[in-house]
Amino acid sequence: MLSPIKILFWIFMEERIEVEKIAKLARLKLTEEEIKKFELDLKEVKEMFDEIDKIEVKENPCFHPVEVKNVMRKDKVRKGFSLKEVFSNTEQKEKNFLKGPSV
Repeated sequence: MLSPIKILFWIFMEERIEVEKIAKLARLKLTEEEIKKFELDLKEVKEMFDEIDKIEVKENPCFHPVEVKNVMRKDKVRKGFSLKEVFSNTEQKEKNFLKGPSV
């Protein structure tokens, strides 16, 4: 069975472009030396996951150190805010909507 982390490493280890893509997503500027270093580091981590995958597991491990229980509260109906109350503390509004930053 493939772990989610291993799947991510396979995706990111395909080519050198992937290291550069990850750096771009993380807004990192890497030198050629750093790119080579991270390629080697990721390759080493992938090899470690390959070793873990070789272990034969006969049971589906399930362990929770803390009891798992539902922590949801019951819904209660209550009066909400009026439009006047909602818009009273902001200048960022247009018609009956709050304005947010452009995405």
